[in-house]
Amino acid sequence: MMISFLKDRGCKLYAPVNGERIPLEDVPDPVFSQKMMEEGVGFVFESDVVCAPCDGEIMVLMPTKHAFGIKAKNGAEVLVHIGLDTVNLQGEGFTALAKVNEKVKAHQPIIQIDREFMKAHNVNLTTPMVVSNKDQFEVQLTGPQQVSTEDEVLIVKKK
Repeated sequence: MMISFLKDRGCKLYAPVNGERIPLEDVPDPVFSQKMMEEGVGFVFESDVVCAPCDGEIMVLMPTKHAFGIKAKNGAEVLVHIGLDTVNLQGEGFTALAKVNEKVKAHQPIIQIDREFMKAHNVNLTTPMVVSNKDQFEVQLTGPQQVSTEDEVLIVKKK
């Protein structure tokens, strides 16, 4: 019994940004708030860098650079979606600091945003982070409400 407990402690997901953690239900976008496809958490942040929430491999980096997906070592697929309706910016205001198929470490910068550009265009930067293959994983909320990229916010375990 003890061996099985130690075997699956789960994958720790860290905050991808410095700021405030909010419930996914409070993200002002029904795709996320109604948990149509995923389980996770949202963030309101004031920094200019979005980091990898875990060790893994970048599987998706949208051409518009507003979202990226990481496959964690335990197989969890983690999507970080920077802001709401940011796909409409067509990549303006975003700089990719990593590329698809790159192996990354937790806390590693992945996307840099131009905060002044975002303010000038009234962009809502509420940022959901979700586990997109939630049918295979249990997702548990953990950590503080005020977060830094060093704070774990979710634990993801295989079902």
